Order: sequence, then C-alpha cells, then structure tokens
Amino acid sequence: MRLYTRTGDKGKTSIIGGRVDKDDTRVEAYGTVDEVNCFVGQAITELKPELFKDVLDDLEKIQHELFDCGGDLANITEKRQLKLQQESIDYLETRIDEFIKEAPELERFILPGGTKPAASIHIARTVTRRAERLVVKLMKADPETPELALQYLNRLSDYFFALARVINFRLNVKDVEYVRSAKVFRDGKRKDEK
Repeated sequence: MRLYTRTGDKGKTSIIGGRVDKDDTRVEAYGTVDEVNCFVGQAITELKPELFKDVLDDLEKIQHELFDCGGDLANITEKRQLKLQQESIDYLETRIDEFIKEAPELERFILPGGTKPAASIHIARTVTRRAERLVVKLMKADPETPELALQYLNRLSDYFFALARVINFRLNVKDVEYVRSAKVFRDGKRKDEK
C-alpha cells in the first residue's frame, strides 16, 4: 500500500461524495474532530488502567464515535447514512452526571491542568469547543449538516470538563480555582442553568 496519492497537491481533497478545497469549512470541522481524537489518544496513554478502567473504556468508545462524527461531517451524498446516534449523547449525559457526583462540589471556574492526563483532557475539551464552532459555521453554509454532530460535540466538551476533574480527584490533586472568579456554580450546575 502506498500512503501518498499526490491527489491533494493542488489544494483539493476528497470527501464522501465529492472534492472540496482543503480549507473548506467542512474539512476544517472534521479535521478538528480528528484533532480532538488525537488528544483523547494522548490522554489514554497517560491513564493507569488500575485506577481508570471505566474511563479508558469510555475514551476508546469516544474515539470510535469521533471517527463516526468526522465521517458524518465529511459526507455530502444525497442519501447520507449517518453513523453517530442519539445513544452516544445519552451515554455521555449519564457519565457526566456520575462524574459530577464523584468529584468535589464546584463553586468557581478552575484553571485547566492539575495532572498530566487532566491537562490532556482539558486540551481535548477546548479543541472540541472549536470543532463545535466550526460545525455551527458549516450548518449555516449547508443546512443538511447533521445536527446530531453538533449536539454530540457540545455534550462531549462537558464530558471532558467533568472527566478532567475526576481524573485530578482520583489522583489526589486539587483543582486550582480561578482566583478572580465569582461563585458561578451551585449544586454542580452553572447559575445560569435551569
């Protein structure tokens, strides 16, 4: 198998159902989803199985779902067969609720970091937010963009925030509160949530 094809040498790339410029918003969106996947892979290498078996199972599942999400975003065929399903979002919500119960209660914003794997997950969280913004931009250009991809990325960034806190907690490292933050959380939720 030859890895290089030379077909992209003129600034175009293949997607499912056609070819587009390499700086197309669609390519930026699914490329950023791939970037998230890489940081998830990095975090996996930093987590000890004896303490994080449940998390490692989650993260491998998420890596597959990120491939599904990227494939769905790269698909412009008329009859799109989407791989990402609502069950993935439901699962993330369940895990977020479990993580919120496990980690200490939060009142203020925190600084990203603490431990190395938590820092990797915080990077994955912020890159996920960027992917989410790009999907919003893509949806404006192509109303057929799967809304489920946007919802999944939104929930995934919340999952990563909750997970980073659990990682630090399990490793006995306290989150560092942002010193100028007002109290923005109550009962595990932001004050502006209902």
